[in-house]
Amino acid sequence: MYQNFQAELDWASLHMPRTKRAVSSLPDLSNVKLACNMHLDLKMAPLVDGLLSQGCEIFLTTCNPTTVQDDVVDYLVEKGAKAHAWRDMSEAEWSASFDKALNWQPTHLCEMGADLTTRLHDNADKGKSTPTIKAGLEATGSGISRLNGMAPRYPIFNWDDLPVKEGLHNRHMVGLSAWQTFFQTTHLTLHEKVVVVVGYGLVGQGVAASAKAFGAQVQVAELDQARALQAKYDGWPVVDLTEAVKDADIIATATGAEGVIGARHLDTMKDNSFILNVGHVAKEIDVAYLKNNSSHSEPMPYVNAYKLKDKTIFLLADGSMFNLTAGYGDSLNAFDVTLAVMASGIGHIVGEGSTHQSGLYLLPEKAWKSAL
Repeated sequence: MYQNFQAELDWASLHMPRTKRAVSSLPDLSNVKLACNMHLDLKMAPLVDGLLSQGCEIFLTTCNPTTVQDDVVDYLVEKGAKAHAWRDMSEAEWSASFDKALNWQPTHLCEMGADLTTRLHDNADKGKSTPTIKAGLEATGSGISRLNGMAPRYPIFNWDDLPVKEGLHNRHMVGLSAWQTFFQTTHLTLHEKVVVVVGYGLVGQGVAASAKAFGAQVQVAELDQARALQAKYDGWPVVDLTEAVKDADIIATATGAEGVIGARHLDTMKDNSFILNVGHVAKEIDVAYLKNNSSHSEPMPYVNAYKLKDKTIFLLADGSMFNLTAGYGDSLNAFDVTLAVMASGIGHIVGEGSTHQSGLYLLPEKAWKSAL
């Protein structure tokens, strides 16, 4: 059943030596029950497989149903993990997975988006029984934003803001993999195309730089004054989104916020323009408006054509995280660094990190630098 998958996994493991070293240096994890809410693609398998071999019990849920690779989940379940995740699971099924993970009574959490922590705190506020979590990890900016709005009941360590995560994955790999996926999916290049990048955080910076490298005419739309100023200093035209969408050939959202592109933007986009999202949140674009007010077809896989009045808008991967839904995401060698830091972070939360007071902390340098 797994013959081809095993060959892919062996290939991934071969090119992820840092992850292998980081996992092998972890202590015995026999008393750890780790609930993971994360992307479940091929690159995650070496980490989870390694944790299982160290004695860790694992429950897998996903931070995004559109990025799940079912063969990866099947393989890891066969290796001993528990899971409630599959590609394109419904909103209700996805929501139920959070409760299933928490009812499993985990001792630690490893998250991308803070869905489990948010559900646990909501349940606690409603007087429901919740597991006793010793410590957690959070890997995304959108998850950190959610955590900043609550008082965590246990120590949570933020590794999204580490220089190695920001500078490598966020700044470089998302943009590069997004445009590689665009080329593969549409069979088009960026030459002679106006690309409007929405959001100028580290992900947006990488999306803009990669788009220019591939021949696009790039503009940046950013509401934050400091980031807008940074975009100007980096040489980008900073534009008003409402006006910019009228002439854009491609709009790329990279904010991690909901409702960035709404009906007023979609109504004024030009014919045959593209829109894609690389932010963690799958609701940056008002997909419901398109679905409720237009006819739909799929001329190419992951290219969703919406006939809106007298024009066609091509929404890529239906607004989900494009580079990982329609593509492969980060390269193996680059993600090896990211995953090694995650493994080291797990070592921290099962050890010294679990002794911290409740709250949100930056993962300390001594916990991750050896992974490099």
